[in-house]
Amino acid sequence: MSLKIAIIGAGSVYTPEIIEGLAQNKEKLPVTALTLMDINEERLEIMYDFLNRYKAYHHLSFEIRQTTDLVEAVKDQDFILTQIRVGGNQARINDEKIPLKYGVIGQETTGPGGYMKALRTIPAILEIARAIEEYNPNAWLINYANPTGILAEAVRNYTKTKFIALCAGGMRPRTWVDWALGVKYKDVKYDFVGLNHMNFAYNIRVNGKKLSKEEFDKVADIHETVAPDLIKRINALPSLYCQYYFHRDKKLEELKNAELTRGEVVLGLEKDIYAALKNSDQHDKPEILKNRGGGGYSELALEALSAIYNDEDMWVVANVKNERAISFLPYDTSVETPCILNKNGITPLVQNNVPEGVYGLVSAVKNYESLVVKAAVEGDYGKALQAMVAHPLVGDYDIAKPMLEEMLIANKEYIHPGLLSEVAQKII
Repeated sequence: MSLKIAIIGAGSVYTPEIIEGLAQNKEKLPVTALTLMDINEERLEIMYDFLNRYKAYHHLSFEIRQTTDLVEAVKDQDFILTQIRVGGNQARINDEKIPLKYGVIGQETTGPGGYMKALRTIPAILEIARAIEEYNPNAWLINYANPTGILAEAVRNYTKTKFIALCAGGMRPRTWVDWALGVKYKDVKYDFVGLNHMNFAYNIRVNGKKLSKEEFDKVADIHETVAPDLIKRINALPSLYCQYYFHRDKKLEELKNAELTRGEVVLGLEKDIYAALKNSDQHDKPEILKNRGGGGYSELALEALSAIYNDEDMWVVANVKNERAISFLPYDTSVETPCILNKNGITPLVQNNVPEGVYGLVSAVKNYESLVVKAAVEGDYGKALQAMVAHPLVGDYDIAKPMLEEMLIANKEYIHPGLLSEVAQKII
């Protein structure tokens, strides 16, 4: 039986983790062909050469192909993994730096930075999804490009592609419980409510037994970004990214005072990573990859792939159409919540007894997300402006409008041209 996988954005430094995962799981995932697709030919060639050295070193038998053509990449595949970064690291750096000029947090996946990344990436993910819909409708599209929740809403509302949107952050509470209590990672489950990078885990259980208050407090005390006192009062573990909302002024000052943005740091790191990958003596995953961050994405994607391929009934936190999973959010929007995944697809689990302290913030961010999707697809400047004003990290028209215009101009080659209608005269 054949198993064919394509990676779109294969020039990404995350790709070595994928082939490592395939090597470690070759019994469960008997891959016969791996197709690498990227529009950056130089990075594609580097990755193609490295993966072939890795393949030979680890005695893997599957064929590795490379292409720059999207249709060729999606045809005749069982699974397509997407890890795209539209505009590259320079666009990310702009996302980080421009908001800081206006006294607003500049971050890759939330606030104005995540907003612009969505505007750039929605057209690209829809192009991929529509190609799959036309040329290979039975294939599964597994995405972990950010902002994955917003991308999920776009794909589900505008295509019929079989789609799964993942983020390693949804599984992070397992790690915290493991660290704090010394339990097995996969023995931990929880209720989970919210959106990608704006979410809360609660009613946490180990082997079906709910954590005591004392146990929960121990987990809260080792949380990496949000004050433990607040976590204990909410009685839910927030996403790492909630730090930008709950400690906004502190984080803004940290970002303003940093010598380099995270995007600039990553740009330097990736130069070193690609240099290591180009080395003809490099046959295994370079150690320097540990410094890149983002660990766990590739592992989670392959676990999801295996759940479908082997019909394993996987419990996973994923971004899905809400339907009735989270009662206070609209039916047809994308939410991040526990699901059961198998060969039949992904089914969200209804979340009850939601902590009162999360309703307002989650609802506000959801409103912003849905406006962003409509703005990106329709090219509607009015909705784009509404979305920027609506975001809780902005919330000021007099800041939102000039900041939005500057960011739209900086991203003019990647976004719907309709979004530039009111700033066209400013584009030189």
